Amino acid sequence: MFWTGWVISTLPALFLLMDGVMKLVKPPMVVKATVDLGYPEGVVVGLGLVLLACTLLYMIPKTGVLGAILLTGYLGGAVASHVRMGGSTFSICFPIVIGGLIWLGIYLREEGVRRLTPLVN
Repeated sequence: MFWTGWVISTLPALFLLMDGVMKLVKPPMVVKATVDLGYPEGVVVGLGLVLLACTLLYMIPKTGVLGAILLTGYLGGAVASHVRMGGSTFSICFPIVIGGLIWLGIYLREEGVRRLTPLVN
């Protein structure tokens, strides 16, 4: 269960790390996507730094649960932004799926989380 949890945790973490780095590099497509969601161009780097920090916290075993909580908030903001702008079903559901993988991964890799939220008796 432990190693399965790490494999599942790595999938969304790699995507989020790439997304965070892209926000720091600021290619035109990333800036356009952010502006299209109604945010000013000046927040792109800040969003990237927050995303990278939260993802790194998630991948460190001692701070993994904190990282999962923070990433849930970040992804909730992504869902809200896409809903507000009338995004596609995919753009609304994708952050929800990433959040689900984050919590499945932390559930499988952290015994303390399993003790708090038993899915199977």
